[in-house]
Amino acid sequence: MSPPAATASSRPQAPPEPGPGPSDPAPLEGFTVGVTASRRAEELAAMLRRKGAEVVCAPALRIVPLSDDERLTDVSRALIDRPADVVVATTGIGFRGWLEACETWGLAEPLTASLRSSRLLARGPKAKGAIRAAGLTEEWSPPSESSAEVLDRLLEGGVSGLRVAVQLHGEPLPDFCAALRMAGAEVVQVPVYRWTGPEDPAALDRLIEAAVGGGIDALTFTSAPAAAGLLQRSRTTGAYRPLVRALRAGRPMAMCVGPVTAAPLAADDVPTVWPARGRIGALVRRLAEELPRTCPELPVAGRRLRLRGRAAQVDGELRPLTPAPMRLLRELAARPGRVRHRSELLAALGPDADAHAVETAVARLRAALGDARMIQTVVKRGYRLALDAEPCE
Repeated sequence: MSPPAATASSRPQAPPEPGPGPSDPAPLEGFTVGVTASRRAEELAAMLRRKGAEVVCAPALRIVPLSDDERLTDVSRALIDRPADVVVATTGIGFRGWLEACETWGLAEPLTASLRSSRLLARGPKAKGAIRAAGLTEEWSPPSESSAEVLDRLLEGGVSGLRVAVQLHGEPLPDFCAALRMAGAEVVQVPVYRWTGPEDPAALDRLIEAAVGGGIDALTFTSAPAAAGLLQRSRTTGAYRPLVRALRAGRPMAMCVGPVTAAPLAADDVPTVWPARGRIGALVRRLAEELPRTCPELPVAGRRLRLRGRAAQVDGELRPLTPAPMRLLRELAARPGRVRHRSELLAALGPDADAHAVETAVARLRAALGDARMIQTVVKRGYRLALDAEPCE
């Protein structure tokens, strides 16, 4: 006897198709990034926003062109009358600014003719581009985009008796120029523009205050004067020590466009990160790789928890947090699984928090996380993250 035909209800049912899970957040979503640049700040901010970051712009400096400066006029006329053997272009904006200033004085054509008789060295691709845009051709440019490599190249070739013009990039280059003079060169410094304090120091003060208070996850620097300007402003306002302490702890992360930019921070023992290529696009990509790595994943109450700046990521879903619950969560996550006494948590909420602030923040945190079990109450002691003994599957 053949078995009865399977009915619709007796047939094995295929497991239901899994629904779409939460999409992964953008690399920098949940993070707040400070931009200290003056030039190309909007471009950098737009790139960071496309990666999901919240961006705070506060230029740490201001570029002042010297188009009406007597020193630049005199130097340009001297190089027209007696061309340099070698001209070092250190920045694209500086080299272009030099020629533009000379155009206002009617000196652009004779200066360009003078430069054609000189050997032109470009510190990086932007300087190289500016040289070519002027109808000139560079002899060499270092792959490292480093002034040190340019200096090594000149010294190896010998500069004794040569007249070397160095286009400055906002600050003097005393070591660079001194080394050339010691090797027997006549050095002509070309001061195209200079750096000065920001037009809106209050914005920079707010950025420094946010960085000290944990409200900034990374600070970006695209020039050494910007890094030096931030530190100098913090000295002026009395925020230097807490700022450097925060930077040394890696919160905020100091992300620089290259090692030259990082030098003022490194001098204060601040750890810095930079991309392999000195471009702002590469800076943004490196930051998008490095910043999420500073946020370890924790197995909590059968879920996966990761802190991301001003948000918590629970099983891949980003859950924004207001400041008090975020500070509470950071304090609990600093020692995951350990009981944190109410007095410790109250201190983490700040001096203005009242006696009920911890309970209020815990309630808000549980609601924001979507699973109250993740924050465990330990009677008469405090609270802890309900850390799993084994990583959750």
